Amino acid sequence: MYRKILALTLLTVLLFGCAPAVTPQAAPTIGPTQPAPVQTEAPTAIATTTSSAITLTDDLGRTVTLNHPAQRIVSMAPSNTEILFAIGAGSQVVGRDDFSDYPDSVKALPSVGGTEKYNNEQIVALHPDLVLAAEINTADQVKALESLGLTVYYMKNPSTLEEMYGNLETVAKLTGHETDAATLIASLKTRVAAVDNKIATVTSRPSVFYEIDATDPAKPYTAGLGTFIDLLIRRAGGTNIAGTSKDQYPQLSLEQVVALNPSFILLGDAVYGATPDVVKARPGWGSLSAVKSGNVIPVDDNLFSRPGPRLVDGLELLAKILHPELFK
Repeated sequence: MYRKILALTLLTVLLFGCAPAVTPQAAPTIGPTQPAPVQTEAPTAIATTTSSAITLTDDLGRTVTLNHPAQRIVSMAPSNTEILFAIGAGSQVVGRDDFSDYPDSVKALPSVGGTEKYNNEQIVALHPDLVLAAEINTADQVKALESLGLTVYYMKNPSTLEEMYGNLETVAKLTGHETDAATLIASLKTRVAAVDNKIATVTSRPSVFYEIDATDPAKPYTAGLGTFIDLLIRRAGGTNIAGTSKDQYPQLSLEQVVALNPSFILLGDAVYGATPDVVKARPGWGSLSAVKSGNVIPVDDNLFSRPGPRLVDGLELLAKILHPELFK
């Protein structure tokens, strides 16, 4: 179970994202109170083809040239898929990996596999003029696709929100949506600045335990330094109790969690059945401040682990969870 959950987390990582270096009073919940998603344009506009070739150097140091903006794209990672739809290139996506599930319309696209098992024959059969790879993909996978005559662009995960904007710009150049991306980036920057300005006034930073996988409830996995989860907790005005761990995804024992006594517990594993009641029923967990105060909050882990524009949704949500007084 752990491997399955952690693999999902590392897809965008990745940070867990997922990790950028690779991998909430009455409690707010995900659902009706979740922030509005970032722009995800309906797949209607096709990029304008131009006579000028597009030449970029990818994050493997390879020179990648397109004769015109890509019109048939296979996305190899959920973060790439979300970026493509967010900048208005959704109609140009003809295939996606198994874990790409946002926006909902992407689920109707053919899947080409995921993690270590991609169906290269199916990718070729989709006749893509661009395969967009991510840090979850290996150099050998890129090479294998290239050997089949495909054009592949490899993009590493950003380590900050600001670097994420750069990835949006890169994908926009490859797909002919630079104006759309510029509009989106300006909106994202405005939203982030609004959070930053509010958080700059805080005088206390509540402690947070972010749960990734509690298959072993006595020693659940969490997110440490160098992950998007840690980055967003800090930027939202919180303190990650595992933020000093050199391991990006450490396990904390019950004794460690009790000693650190977090004010909030965020359940990134809610999709796998973790609930406030489940946490309360764990031996020893009932003594934690977060449990006593009702601050055990299920969250959508994809907002904190996938290195795409919805990280800004995650930042806004975290800030409202940790500092609701700033958003009245």
